[in-house]
Amino acid sequence: MALGIRCFRLLHPAFRSYHAALTRPVSEVSMKTVSGRQHDHRQYSAYPAVPVRHFATKKAKAKGKGQPQARVTINRALVEDIINLEEVDEDMKSVTEALKDNFNKTLNVRTAPGSLDHITVVTADGKVALNQIGQISMKSPQVILVNMASFPECTAAAIKAIRESGMNLNPEVEGTLIRVPIPKVTREHREMLVKLAKQSTNKAKENLRKVRTNAMNKLKKSKDKTSEDTIRLIEKQISQMADDTVAELDQHLAAKTKELLG
Repeated sequence: MALGIRCFRLLHPAFRSYHAALTRPVSEVSMKTVSGRQHDHRQYSAYPAVPVRHFATKKAKAKGKGQPQARVTINRALVEDIINLEEVDEDMKSVTEALKDNFNKTLNVRTAPGSLDHITVVTADGKVALNQIGQISMKSPQVILVNMASFPECTAAAIKAIRESGMNLNPEVEGTLIRVPIPKVTREHREMLVKLAKQSTNKAKENLRKVRTNAMNKLKKSKDKTSEDTIRLIEKQISQMADDTVAELDQHLAAKTKELLG
């Protein structure tokens, strides 16, 4: 017995390595056979299996940057039960139309009677447009008249609204008649109008973000009954529509800026 134990301890180290490798889980060990014989024993070496992760190189990452994103075109009728994309599109278009209307009516180098129509006047009954409480006319190329005879109690509020309209107007009052001298077209006046145009455009973009957010919130309500791939596709379509509208708003701003600066 003692002799057997001694012989086991004197076994070749290669056998002990082989035995140890066999007793470890396969997932943790990879076996490597070494060619050659030593004392008629084949040699085996055990190596722990290490997972290898391949990272993207800087060159590969850089290659993807700046590439145009693939555009999405969804058949709106097929997703109508999930979200009405036609309605979203109309809401976004209304933002653009509102900006164009604002540019045409209030941001002109030459002040015209129509420029005062939609100035908002705060009255005891709420906010109303100036042309609803006053009769606006052109006395001369240099003066606009606002007749407040129908609502004399709103005269002071109308003067305040005209003065704070951001159109560089300084109205004068004669009883219920408001005289509005048209300012000379100076470089400063043009630059001020451009500043107002930018403010109006930023406001339009805020309204657009609200439309986009509302659409995304509606879409979230359908996540439980719609596949993730479909949701992601519709989200991309909505974002794409919003991006296109932003680009259109910027185009209108650029055109108006060029017009105002001459």
